Amino acid sequence: MTLLAAHGVTVRVGARTLLQDVDLAVGSGRTVALVGASGAGKSTLLRVLLGLQPVAAGRVEADGAPLPVGRGSAARRLRARVQYVPQDPGLSLDPRWSVGRSIAEPWHRLVGGSSAQARRAVSAALEAVGLDPDLAALQPGRLSGGQAQRAAVARSLVTGPDLLLADEPTSALDPVRRDRWHDLLVALRRDRGLGLLLVSHDLAAVRRCADEVVVLDGGVVVERGGPGLVEAPSHPATAALVAAALPLPRGLTPRSACAAAARAHSEENP
Repeated sequence: MTLLAAHGVTVRVGARTLLQDVDLAVGSGRTVALVGASGAGKSTLLRVLLGLQPVAAGRVEADGAPLPVGRGSAARRLRARVQYVPQDPGLSLDPRWSVGRSIAEPWHRLVGGSSAQARRAVSAALEAVGLDPDLAALQPGRLSGGQAQRAAVARSLVTGPDLLLADEPTSALDPVRRDRWHDLLVALRRDRGLGLLLVSHDLAAVRRCADEVVVLDGGVVVERGGPGLVEAPSHPATAALVAAALPLPRGLTPRSACAAAARAHSEENP
Protein backbone atom coordinates (compact mmCIF):
# COMPACT_ATOMS: atom_id res chain seq x y z
CA MET A 1 0.00 0.00 0.00
CA THR A 2 1.32 3.44 -0.96
CA LEU A 3 1.47 5.72 2.07
CA LEU A 4 2.82 8.91 0.56
CA ALA A 5 3.38 9.89 -3.07
CA ALA A 6 4.51 12.87 -5.13
CA HIS A 7 3.11 13.13 -8.65
CA GLY A 8 4.70 15.51 -11.14
CA VAL A 9 5.82 17.88 -8.38
CA THR A 10 7.42 21.13 -9.50
CA VAL A 11 8.70 23.76 -7.06
CA ARG A 12 9.76 27.26 -8.08
CA VAL A 13 11.14 30.04 -5.91
CA GLY A 14 11.27 33.26 -7.86
CA ALA A 15 12.95 32.51 -11.18
CA ARG A 16 14.58 29.33 -9.84
CA THR A 17 13.14 25.87 -10.39
CA LEU A 18 14.09 23.68 -7.42
CA LEU A 19 12.14 20.57 -8.47
CA GLN A 20 10.82 19.67 -11.89
CA ASP A 21 8.13 17.03 -12.53
CA VAL A 22 9.22 14.72 -9.67
CA ASP A 23 7.45 11.41 -9.05
CA LEU A 24 8.13 9.39 -5.89
CA ALA A 25 6.12 6.91 -3.81
CA VAL A 26 6.78 5.16 -0.49
CA GLY A 27 4.77 2.13 0.60
CA SER A 28 4.31 0.07 3.75
CA GLY A 29 7.34 -2.00 4.70
CA ARG A 30 9.51 -0.53 1.95
CA THR A 31 12.55 1.71 2.00
CA VAL A 32 13.10 4.27 -0.73
CA ALA A 33 16.54 5.90 -0.76
CA LEU A 34 16.72 9.44 -2.13
CA VAL A 35 20.27 10.30 -3.19
CA GLY A 36 21.93 13.18 -4.97
CA ALA A 37 24.67 15.76 -4.62
CA SER A 38 24.28 18.79 -2.38
CA GLY A 39 21.76 21.17 -3.93
CA ALA A 40 20.05 18.42 -5.93
CA GLY A 41 16.67 19.15 -4.34
CA LYS A 42 16.44 16.41 -1.69
CA SER A 43 15.62 18.74 1.21
CA THR A 44 13.09 20.61 -0.90
CA LEU A 45 11.32 17.34 -1.72
CA LEU A 46 11.25 16.40 1.97
CA ARG A 47 9.61 19.74 2.76
CA VAL A 48 7.03 19.13 0.04
CA LEU A 49 6.22 15.68 1.44
CA LEU A 50 5.86 17.16 4.93
CA GLY A 51 3.44 19.79 3.65
CA LEU A 52 5.87 22.61 4.41
CA GLN A 53 6.69 23.68 0.85
CA PRO A 54 4.05 24.78 -1.68
CA VAL A 55 4.27 23.38 -5.19
CA ALA A 56 3.90 25.21 -8.50
CA ALA A 57 2.58 22.08 -10.22
CA GLY A 58 1.79 18.48 -9.41
CA ARG A 59 0.33 17.05 -6.22
CA VAL A 60 1.17 15.09 -3.09
CA GLU A 61 -1.12 12.33 -1.84
CA ALA A 62 -1.38 10.44 1.43
CA ASP A 63 -3.24 7.13 1.15
CA GLY A 64 -4.40 8.21 -2.30
CA ALA A 65 -6.02 11.45 -1.10
CA PRO A 66 -4.63 15.02 -1.31
CA LEU A 67 -2.09 15.78 1.41
CA PRO A 68 -3.88 17.63 4.25
CA VAL A 69 -2.14 20.78 5.44
CA GLY A 70 -2.73 23.37 8.13
CA ARG A 71 -3.82 22.76 11.73
CA GLY A 72 -6.98 20.73 11.28
CA SER A 73 -7.65 17.23 12.59
CA ALA A 74 -6.81 15.59 9.27
CA ALA A 75 -3.40 17.29 9.20
CA ARG A 76 -2.72 16.25 12.82
CA ARG A 77 -3.60 12.64 12.04
CA LEU A 78 -1.22 12.70 9.07
CA ARG A 79 1.60 14.19 11.14
CA ALA A 80 1.14 11.39 13.66
CA ARG A 81 1.43 8.81 10.89
CA VAL A 82 4.28 10.46 8.95
CA GLN A 83 7.18 11.45 11.18
CA TYR A 84 10.48 13.18 10.43
CA VAL A 85 13.90 12.07 11.70
CA PRO A 86 16.34 15.02 11.41
CA GLN A 87 20.03 14.81 10.62
CA ASP A 88 20.95 16.42 13.95
CA PRO A 89 19.32 14.81 17.01
CA GLY A 90 19.78 18.15 18.73
CA LEU A 91 16.87 19.38 16.64
CA SER A 92 14.65 16.78 18.37
CA LEU A 93 16.03 16.80 21.91
CA ASP A 94 15.70 20.11 23.73
CA PRO A 95 18.77 20.48 25.99
CA ARG A 96 16.59 22.17 28.64
CA TRP A 97 14.23 19.21 28.87
CA SER A 98 14.64 15.61 29.93
CA VAL A 99 14.92 13.07 27.15
CA GLY A 100 11.50 11.73 28.10
CA ARG A 101 9.84 15.14 27.84
CA SER A 102 11.29 15.70 24.36
CA ILE A 103 10.13 12.27 23.21
CA ALA A 104 6.65 12.80 24.67
CA GLU A 105 6.15 16.22 23.07
CA PRO A 106 4.78 15.02 19.68
CA TRP A 107 2.63 12.43 21.48
CA HIS A 108 0.97 15.18 23.53
CA ARG A 109 0.41 17.36 20.43
CA LEU A 110 -0.79 14.70 18.02
CA VAL A 111 -2.21 11.83 20.11
CA GLY A 112 -2.98 13.02 23.63
CA GLY A 113 -3.97 11.25 26.81
CA SER A 114 -2.99 11.01 30.45
CA SER A 115 0.49 11.46 31.88
CA ALA A 116 0.63 7.73 32.65
CA GLN A 117 -0.18 6.93 29.01
CA ALA A 118 2.51 9.34 27.86
CA ARG A 119 5.10 7.65 30.10
CA ARG A 120 4.14 4.24 28.72
CA ALA A 121 4.38 5.53 25.16
CA VAL A 122 7.83 7.00 25.84
CA SER A 123 9.08 3.78 27.46
CA ALA A 124 7.79 1.70 24.54
CA ALA A 125 9.46 4.01 22.02
CA LEU A 126 12.79 3.86 23.84
CA GLU A 127 12.63 0.07 24.04
CA ALA A 128 11.80 -0.09 20.32
CA VAL A 129 15.12 1.58 19.50
CA GLY A 130 17.11 -0.51 21.95
CA LEU A 131 17.45 2.03 24.77
CA ASP A 132 16.74 1.61 28.49
CA PRO A 133 13.51 3.45 29.40
CA ASP A 134 15.33 4.84 32.46
CA LEU A 135 17.23 7.14 30.07
CA ALA A 136 14.03 9.18 29.82
CA ALA A 137 14.96 10.89 33.09
CA LEU A 138 18.33 12.13 31.78
CA GLN A 139 19.21 15.38 30.05
CA PRO A 140 20.26 14.96 26.39
CA GLY A 141 23.81 16.03 27.21
CA ARG A 142 24.23 12.83 29.24
CA LEU A 143 23.68 10.63 26.18
CA SER A 144 26.33 9.35 23.81
CA GLY A 145 26.08 10.28 20.14
CA GLY A 146 24.58 6.92 19.27
CA GLN A 147 22.09 7.09 22.14
CA ALA A 148 21.04 10.61 21.14
CA GLN A 149 20.43 9.47 17.56
CA ARG A 150 18.31 6.55 18.77
CA ALA A 151 16.40 8.82 21.15
CA ALA A 152 15.60 11.07 18.17
CA VAL A 153 14.18 8.03 16.39
CA ALA A 154 12.20 7.15 19.53
CA ARG A 155 10.66 10.62 19.41
CA SER A 156 9.59 9.91 15.83
CA LEU A 157 8.12 6.53 16.82
CA VAL A 158 6.13 7.66 19.85
CA THR A 159 3.02 8.58 17.84
CA GLY A 160 2.90 5.13 16.19
CA PRO A 161 3.71 6.28 12.63
CA ASP A 162 3.42 4.28 9.42
CA LEU A 163 6.19 6.19 7.66
CA LEU A 164 9.49 7.82 8.62
CA LEU A 165 11.23 10.50 6.57
CA ALA A 166 14.89 10.35 7.62
CA ASP A 167 17.25 13.14 6.55
CA GLU A 168 20.91 12.01 6.50
CA PRO A 169 20.42 10.26 9.86
CA THR A 170 23.88 8.67 10.07
CA SER A 171 26.07 11.53 8.85
CA ALA A 172 27.47 12.32 12.32
CA LEU A 173 28.02 8.70 13.41
CA ASP A 174 31.17 6.61 13.32
CA PRO A 175 31.13 3.40 11.21
CA VAL A 176 30.20 1.08 14.10
CA ARG A 177 27.30 3.25 15.26
CA ARG A 178 26.26 3.75 11.64
CA ASP A 179 26.00 -0.02 11.12
CA ARG A 180 23.95 -0.37 14.30
CA TRP A 181 21.62 2.37 13.10
CA HIS A 182 21.13 0.58 9.78
CA ASP A 183 20.35 -2.63 11.68
CA LEU A 184 17.75 -0.67 13.66
CA LEU A 185 16.11 0.56 10.46
CA VAL A 186 15.90 -2.95 9.08
CA ALA A 187 14.40 -4.23 12.36
CA LEU A 188 11.80 -1.43 12.53
CA ARG A 189 10.73 -2.06 8.98
CA ARG A 190 10.48 -5.80 9.64
CA ASP A 191 8.78 -5.64 13.03
CA ARG A 192 6.48 -2.65 12.51
CA GLY A 193 5.94 -2.68 8.75
CA LEU A 194 7.20 0.89 8.60
CA GLY A 195 7.75 2.65 5.31
CA LEU A 196 10.96 4.67 5.15
CA LEU A 197 12.20 7.47 2.91
CA LEU A 198 15.94 7.60 3.54
CA VAL A 199 17.83 10.67 2.33
CA SER A 200 21.46 9.68 2.38
CA HIS A 201 24.92 10.17 0.90
CA ASP A 202 25.90 6.82 2.45
CA LEU A 203 25.79 4.43 -0.49
CA ALA A 204 26.64 1.48 1.79
CA ALA A 205 23.42 2.21 3.69
CA VAL A 206 21.54 2.50 0.43
CA ARG A 207 22.78 -0.90 -0.75
CA ARG A 208 21.99 -2.43 2.63
CA CYS A 209 18.57 -0.96 3.38
CA ALA A 210 16.85 0.26 0.23
CA ASP A 211 14.27 -1.47 -1.94
CA GLU A 212 14.34 1.40 -4.44
CA VAL A 213 16.89 4.12 -5.17
CA VAL A 214 15.85 7.48 -6.63
CA VAL A 215 18.58 9.82 -7.89
CA LEU A 216 17.97 13.57 -7.98
CA ASP A 217 20.16 15.95 -9.96
CA GLY A 218 19.31 19.59 -10.46
CA GLY A 219 15.81 19.01 -9.12
CA VAL A 220 15.05 16.27 -11.66
CA VAL A 221 14.83 12.51 -11.13
CA VAL A 222 17.56 11.27 -13.48
CA GLU A 223 17.61 7.59 -12.50
CA ARG A 224 15.73 5.09 -10.38
CA GLY A 225 16.00 1.37 -9.73
CA GLY A 226 16.90 -1.29 -7.19
CA PRO A 227 19.85 -1.10 -4.79
CA GLY A 228 22.10 -2.58 -7.47
CA LEU A 229 21.82 0.75 -9.26
CA VAL A 230 24.69 2.10 -7.14
CA GLU A 231 26.90 -0.74 -8.43
CA ALA A 232 26.13 -0.10 -12.09
CA PRO A 233 24.83 3.45 -12.58
CA SER A 234 23.45 4.57 -15.94
CA HIS A 235 23.50 8.35 -15.45
CA PRO A 236 26.57 10.59 -15.02
CA ALA A 237 25.15 12.07 -11.80
CA THR A 238 24.86 8.61 -10.23
CA ALA A 239 28.33 7.67 -11.50
CA ALA A 240 29.69 10.80 -9.86
CA LEU A 241 28.07 9.89 -6.53
CA VAL A 242 29.55 6.40 -6.70
CA ALA A 243 32.98 7.78 -7.57
CA ALA A 244 32.82 10.19 -4.63
CA ALA A 245 32.12 7.27 -2.26
CA LEU A 246 35.11 5.21 -3.42
CA PRO A 247 38.72 5.49 -2.15
CA LEU A 248 40.48 8.06 -4.31
CA PRO A 249 43.52 7.21 -6.45
CA ARG A 250 46.63 9.22 -5.62
CA GLY A 251 46.45 12.76 -6.95
CA LEU A 252 42.66 12.91 -7.37
CA THR A 253 40.30 15.06 -5.32
CA PRO A 254 36.63 14.13 -4.79
CA ARG A 255 35.60 16.87 -7.23
CA SER A 256 37.99 15.72 -9.98
CA ALA A 257 37.04 12.06 -9.43
CA CYS A 258 33.35 12.90 -9.81
CA ALA A 259 34.01 14.95 -12.93
CA ALA A 260 36.11 12.16 -14.44
CA ALA A 261 33.41 9.58 -13.74
CA ALA A 262 30.76 11.75 -15.32
CA ARG A 263 32.92 12.45 -18.41
CA ALA A 264 33.74 8.78 -18.83
CA HIS A 265 30.10 7.79 -18.62
CA SER A 266 29.10 10.45 -21.16
CA GLU A 267 31.78 9.28 -23.60
CA GLU A 268 30.73 5.64 -23.25
CA ASN A 269 27.01 6.49 -23.60
CA PRO A 270 26.78 9.37 -26.09
